[in-house]
Amino acid sequence: MTIMVMLASFPPDVRIVGTNVSLRPWELHDLPRMPALFDDPEVARWTALPSPFDLNAARARIARSHRLAAGGVGLQLAVTLPGEERVPRGEIGLMRDPDEPGTAELGYAIGPAHRGMGLASGALVLCAELARRELGFERVILRIDPENGPSLGVARSAGFVPADVPLFHRPMKGRIHALVTWILPG
Repeated sequence: MTIMVMLASFPPDVRIVGTNVSLRPWELHDLPRMPALFDDPEVARWTALPSPFDLNAARARIARSHRLAAGGVGLQLAVTLPGEERVPRGEIGLMRDPDEPGTAELGYAIGPAHRGMGLASGALVLCAELARRELGFERVILRIDPENGPSLGVARSAGFVPADVPLFHRPMKGRIHALVTWILPG
């Protein structure tokens, strides 16, 4: 039997290299590239990222990512390509669910120029493995707006399935979003 221990904080320098995607912490040299990734109507529509997303928002995002990891609340990692780790293509986040101990919620956003390359699903697979194997989470979930077709496709391609639970209601940007919970079996 394996006993996993939940960490009080997250490792400060998580770096994972997969077959088609790599994950690493956000760094200050990423600042100039972040607006092109996240100042996008689809990112604004489906995520909590601010819009417009400018250099000030990028600075705040990097600072927040370091605070979340140090406080054991979550990780926000840049999605990159193996061998091209200095160039971010998007982000994947892992947040500890405060209402469900042992549950990690993942979220992702890929810049418009990098969509359709399998980066989101590859990042989901890597981050889910990190959550379960290294960080001790028992459940890994996504919460997705049922109208967000591309994100639903990413969830399916990464092996997630809809959970048999009521819709999750999350306030975001002045309105309540009814989200479907997806779970990674196993």
